[in-house]
Amino acid sequence: MIHRTAIIDANAQVHESCEVGPYAVIGADVKIDKGTIVGPHVVINGPTTIGSECKIFQFASVGEDPQDLKFDGKDSRLEIGSRNRIREFVTINRGTGGGGGVTKIGDDNLFMAYVHVAHDCLIGSHTVFANSASLAGHVSVDDHAILGGFSLIHQFSRVGAHSFSGMGSVINKDVPPFLLVTGHYAQAKGINKQGLKRRGFSDVEITALQKAFVRLIRRKGVINEESLAEVKRLAEKYPAVDQFVRFLQDGTRGFVS
Repeated sequence: MIHRTAIIDANAQVHESCEVGPYAVIGADVKIDKGTIVGPHVVINGPTTIGSECKIFQFASVGEDPQDLKFDGKDSRLEIGSRNRIREFVTINRGTGGGGGVTKIGDDNLFMAYVHVAHDCLIGSHTVFANSASLAGHVSVDDHAILGGFSLIHQFSRVGAHSFSGMGSVINKDVPPFLLVTGHYAQAKGINKQGLKRRGFSDVEITALQKAFVRLIRRKGVINEESLAEVKRLAEKYPAVDQFVRFLQDGTRGFVS
């Protein structure tokens, strides 16, 4: 299952059920779990752990040093969960000591060609990164978020769960959960209704989120006590609205409006 031209460091741990293609290079301190497929010409450096049943396509670069001038080679690792699809020419960097030391990716994500994930990013599960979407350092992307092609996310920004960014969006603030955003710079266009319907949200829940959006983002652009009190009454009844409000309150960069 390992091609004769692949180069695997003696200190790497590759499960016997894995496939490693021609001219792939796997460095020291790399651990790859069962059933994962590493395509031809892939380069994986460590410390990096990769879960089971992932597929990494040709020419991807996984676990390389962070692109940070302050990086000194210490306290740096990458953790990737299971069943992720990492397509051609994707680059995923390890963390930095100053940013928590780890870049972390959950399960069941799709990274299309030329996606870049920079140092210290935290990515949940079931996300989709379309072609050439790029994260700067210290970005978090929550579960079920979708980034359209060529979306660019500024460092330290947060992308909330079930959100959707349109093609070419330039995002320099937090994207609250459940929103659809697009533009340069990105603006909120409303609730991601179609995405939420596909994931089983009821019409009543989507309507409640729409009300929260109008009161906290479209009407004011900033949070004020009157609109917040109004929405908190909805949050007591609908967990999704509560999640929306908590995300806004926890932010420090401001949010897309």
